Amino acid sequence: MIRLVKLSELQLKEVIIVDDGRRLGHISDLEINTNTGKITAIILMSKDKRNSLFGKVDELVIRWDQIIRIGSDVVLVKDVHDQTLSSEPHFSKIDK
Repeated sequence: MIRLVKLSELQLKEVIIVDDGRRLGHISDLEINTNTGKITAIILMSKDKRNSLFGKVDELVIRWDQIIRIGSDVVLVKDVHDQTLSSEPHFSKIDK
């Protein structure tokens, strides 16, 4: 049985790399394909820049296919060396 999860519930879960146990932080947003309605990636704020007063917050984008398991309190991910780190806001433009 599939259980629907709210974004606010996902944001409470810590994202951890399975290969080395490194903690990446918490989910801040989702990337959704507007044509299919499917989640394509999770977006995390970079741990190093989270509390910066003057610097831009970097985003860590992890593709949905890199997620191994979503547990009760953690999200396990793999192959994070393929991740995208960006200081630009991660959203797509909508054509009119």
